[in-house]
Amino acid sequence: MLTKSARDVMEILEAFDLTRCAFSAAQLAGCDPKTVQKYVDRREAGLSPQETVRRPRLIDQFLPKIEELVDHSKGRIRADVVHQRLVAMGFTGTDRTTRRAVAEVKAAWKDGHRRRYRPWMPEPGMWLQLDWGEGPKVAGRRTQLFCAWLSWSRFRVVIRAWDQTLGTLVACLDATLRRLGGVPAYVLTDNPRTVTIDRVAGIAIRHPDIVAAGKHYGCTVATCEPFDPESKGGVEATVKIAKADLVPTTANLRAEYGSFAELAAECDRWCEQVNARPHRSTKTAPVLRLTAEREHLHPIPAAPHHAALGDERVVDDDQTISFGAVRYSTPPGFVGARVWCRVTGDELAVTAMTETGLEEICRHQLSTPGNPRIVDAHYPHHPDGRGIHRPKPKPRTSQEIAFLNLGEGAHRWLVEAGAAGITRVRSKMARAVELAVALGAEAVDEALGMAAIAGRFADDDLPSILDHLASAAAVGDLVVADEKHSVQPGTNSWKGFGQ
Repeated sequence: MLTKSARDVMEILEAFDLTRCAFSAAQLAGCDPKTVQKYVDRREAGLSPQETVRRPRLIDQFLPKIEELVDHSKGRIRADVVHQRLVAMGFTGTDRTTRRAVAEVKAAWKDGHRRRYRPWMPEPGMWLQLDWGEGPKVAGRRTQLFCAWLSWSRFRVVIRAWDQTLGTLVACLDATLRRLGGVPAYVLTDNPRTVTIDRVAGIAIRHPDIVAAGKHYGCTVATCEPFDPESKGGVEATVKIAKADLVPTTANLRAEYGSFAELAAECDRWCEQVNARPHRSTKTAPVLRLTAEREHLHPIPAAPHHAALGDERVVDDDQTISFGAVRYSTPPGFVGARVWCRVTGDELAVTAMTETGLEEICRHQLSTPGNPRIVDAHYPHHPDGRGIHRPKPKPRTSQEIAFLNLGEGAHRWLVEAGAAGITRVRSKMARAVELAVALGAEAVDEALGMAAIAGRFADDDLPSILDHLASAAAVGDLVVADEKHSVQPGTNSWKGFGQ
């Protein structure tokens, strides 16, 4: 067997061409003359100097049987099983020889049965691919990432969701189409129960509601073949990249999300980032190609498909809706707007039309009549969940205007003084304005705020606080005298009395 490297073979042939003698070339190349003559003879015969000739093997006569076993098992049979069969047929070689022969036959069989791919050339305005991915946990609760990929422009959309129900799917599809600015001819997805309810003789039976949604938007909902991710590899890659960037892992060191709204903002930021940079295949930013592809998309219906989104409601002036004789609150900005309510498990999901399309705006645990579900975060203008407005000073006279212009501390002092029933309030306000002229409005405003917190509204309290602020280096926490804070000595020293 010829075992010289390509460099050694080149030097041997070069030495022979120089000397025209095998003995002399062997001395120059540092090898045996017979080796020189072998490589020269192979070159003269038109053969590759590096090509080796396999010697006859004991297993060669059993190769047809090995090929039969490999083909019958579709390339899955183990080499030890093949060796047992061959030994029974009279093979006397080792199992190592059998393993090598089986590996060669399997490689040849797979090459002959390898799946053949034809490059897919998507057309503008034809295909939109959808898929779901497991999202990060928010407040200990699982979320889902709805991922969409417009095939020709490579434009990607990622929307966060709580679940993969039919209503959520239609809502995310509506929001995606409105972001794209049009509807393609086909929507391709896999086979979840919200899309394919059954398979008969390998034929997918579509969910009637998803078919109705496709007719509403003017597109055909298609599904890929089971266990065939290559048919929608673009959206599969989108799910993989989105999860790698948005889900906190040890690889990206991303912090946990504090709220569902924070996750939504991060999804929007991620979409802007990936759609603004050039794509590896097209060398163009997807947002630029989307502008050209919109000419091939047909218009979006003005009203969303709401048959699968639940019952329609109108948000009242108090930011609540009535569902099942129970009041549920909604976030600010939807008073008078139409929303859709659907029951998901033991929760009520409320969906509304936003600037980017249909979006789930809130969720509530289902309740019973007489037990409304009101979220304090939906009413930021009512701090601490108070149902009534806190009193807000409205100055009318010049004296009131001068006092309230001192700052927030003056506002707080007036509100607390009114609630405490303090007398001679106007004279004390005038005294504060005089002190502000002499000592500065900032110091007096700070003193008024501290007086309001400590509940000190006497005539001499404000000057006393001002003196303390002027002399003290730092102001600590004020302590209001009550039952918890007392100067009365304790009785701990009497615990051991009489023992």
